[in-house]
Amino acid sequence: MAKETGRKIIASNRKARHDYLIVDVFEAGLVLSGTEVKALRQGRASLLDGYVAVDGGEAWLENVHIQEYSQGTWNNHAPRRKRKLLLHKEEILRLEAKSREKGYTIVPLSLYFLDGRAKVEIALAQGKREYDKRQALREQQDNREAQRAMRHRQNR
Repeated sequence: MAKETGRKIIASNRKARHDYLIVDVFEAGLVLSGTEVKALRQGRASLLDGYVAVDGGEAWLENVHIQEYSQGTWNNHAPRRKRKLLLHKEEILRLEAKSREKGYTIVPLSLYFLDGRAKVEIALAQGKREYDKRQALREQQDNREAQRAMRHRQNR
């Protein structure tokens, strides 16, 4: 059987890019049980309410929902359990120092398989205010209209 290659996205947190200003992005491995991996291969995960907490020099992915494996038995996993993240010590220290500052948090952006291994993309993020969100949406809409006008003008 050939080994998986490439990047296969399981779940993404698109709302995080809307609600937060992304400062820095990290890729981390996950410590998972067997039924969690099987459920992820079926694409059953949600990052919506997830966040990362640093506790005792270790990073933990919390409140991420991975559905129970349908063919699992009594040894099935808990859907919202804490999952340890595999990061370098320097990355954990940097994340911990920044997350202690006011307004910064660590959020998961996407969950994916990279060459057969489960990875999570986390970001050090700063919360946006309501007017920042409206401004970003307005800029997107203006850019879209400008692109349409340019395309329309080129077709004439």
